[in-house]
Amino acid sequence: MRNTDALTGIDELLSVCHQVKEIKKGDFLFREGDLTEGISIIRSGKIRIEKVTPDGRELTLKICGPGQLVGEVTIFSDASKYVLDARAIEDAVYLQISIKDLEEAMQSNGRLAIAFMKWMGIDQQKTQTKFRDLLLHGKKGALYSTLIRLSNSYGIEKEKGILIDMVLTNQDLANFCGMTREVVNRMLADLKKKDILSVDEGKILVHNLGYLKTETNCENCPVYLCKID
Repeated sequence: MRNTDALTGIDELLSVCHQVKEIKKGDFLFREGDLTEGISIIRSGKIRIEKVTPDGRELTLKICGPGQLVGEVTIFSDASKYVLDARAIEDAVYLQISIKDLEEAMQSNGRLAIAFMKWMGIDQQKTQTKFRDLLLHGKKGALYSTLIRLSNSYGIEKEKGILIDMVLTNQDLANFCGMTREVVNRMLADLKKKDILSVDEGKILVHNLGYLKTETNCENCPVYLCKID
């Protein structure tokens, strides 16, 4: 269940003029308010897309890994600014494509234009399904759906369940859900008591994914939409 799917049409994007860059863990790829420069394709490492609220709380929207696009692009329009932060949670290497080069390539390459529009559409659908779970099912829906998405993105089948192959603190989960760490602590303790999951060395092993899906009235969306990335 690990996410190994590359963006459809990624080869087309790689044919566009680009720069290879590196970023260290903890550094920002871009900050809210910066002018939009283009898109980035992650070659290695992970980038977290996040929003800092006026009261200082961090909300994690997604984590992007190898083969995925990062950026907020309004193509063929006036200059725009980023409305989110992108921060490396691991040392990363990425390819950067400027808006100008992307627009010129799309005008001459129909396959690239279609692939890029498909990516934008899927990304929007992912956002919509996440906010649906947050709004319709409250705190439980927020945490349970996050665990389901993490399982779909970074899950490895084990004898006793699905191992989310990523070290996550309770604060990390709280940032995904827009909740306090104390609330997540209580909810995780309840899930452990019911033997729905367990935690070993910071990694979550989900023993009963079906329970999480039932409790959130899972609509069995395609897996590519039900991911954290």
